[in-house]
Amino acid sequence: MLDLALLIPRVIVGLLFMGHGLQKLFGWFGGHGLAGTASFFDQLGIRPATFWAVVAGLAETLGGLALLLGFATPIAAALLTAVMLTAIAFVHAPRGVWSAQGGFEYPLVLIATNLLYGLAGPGQDALDARLHLAWPMPELYLIGAVIALIVAIVLRLVASARLGGQPVSAPGTP
Repeated sequence: MLDLALLIPRVIVGLLFMGHGLQKLFGWFGGHGLAGTASFFDQLGIRPATFWAVVAGLAETLGGLALLLGFATPIAAALLTAVMLTAIAFVHAPRGVWSAQGGFEYPLVLIATNLLYGLAGPGQDALDARLHLAWPMPELYLIGAVIALIVAIVLRLVASARLGGQPVSAPGTP
């Protein structure tokens, strides 16, 4: 029963991340595509905007696919955590906690989900288990999450400096 409990949210969250990444990269599912995402990132002070838009889109698409399959799970969870930490730093934190005001409630829930898979693993119904891949789960995920946090903070500081020290606030999300 534990494996089913791990499988269902892994599939749902993996699919949702894939969809979000495909919105960024190709404009699918009502997204703004690469040009729209890059323009949004540029407004936030994240530069080079197209590079980071591709990185974010690929991290969500490939990280979501890997999470869905339960493949390279600590790496996938760290990638997805990185995207959510950056989203919080640039878009959601200034808006408070609750999603109703555009806050960081939902990205934090996704980080918690990734924390579960990054530390505990994806379960026996995952590709990692089927292929007998033994990742150093907690260590690999934690290293990736710490790197992600550092990158998000540095990007935020650089963006604030580029914008003349003014707070970075999202004009709207793509």
